[in-house]
Amino acid sequence: MTKYRDNRVPGGTFFFTVRLLDQGSTLLTDHFPAFGEAMRQARIRKPFHVDAWVVLPNHAHAIWTLPPGDHDCASRWRAVKIAFSKALHKTLGDAAGDTIWERHYRDYRVGDDDDYARLIDYVHGNPMRHGFCQHPAEWPWSSLHRFVAAGFTPPMDPLPGPPWLPRPEQGGRVVRS
Repeated sequence: MTKYRDNRVPGGTFFFTVRLLDQGSTLLTDHFPAFGEAMRQARIRKPFHVDAWVVLPNHAHAIWTLPPGDHDCASRWRAVKIAFSKALHKTLGDAAGDTIWERHYRDYRVGDDDDYARLIDYVHGNPMRHGFCQHPAEWPWSSLHRFVAAGFTPPMDPLPGPPWLPRPEQGGRVVRS
């Protein structure tokens, strides 16, 4: 597993999955610039560091580090979702629908450097896991390209699972930090 320790910044670090209501949708990749702009706007209002990310057609994964003492992930995601939805309404009009997002998102507090490294590889390997590409570097909507440019190695087979699933080296029991 690649050592990403030098990529970490101070503050609480969280892994997220946000999903569209329509699991067959391709809105996130079809309108990727609008999603990126929504993220940028949210970061201006309430700063946070985007450690890693991947955008797939109907969901996205991200690892964020918030400023020390700040745990308000919900308002940040609300701002991203609202800004993206507004951009879609400008582009698509009523075809965008009233509600495009699942109401809740999955979050996981990153506990240690091993969790962090495993989650970054999980994020970057997700397009391959879903069958969108043969190698994570082939997927254009990912922070993997930034990591590779900085000298990190892309995730290799077998792709790691997320920390909330049992790890073989721990006898199949779920370990949470």
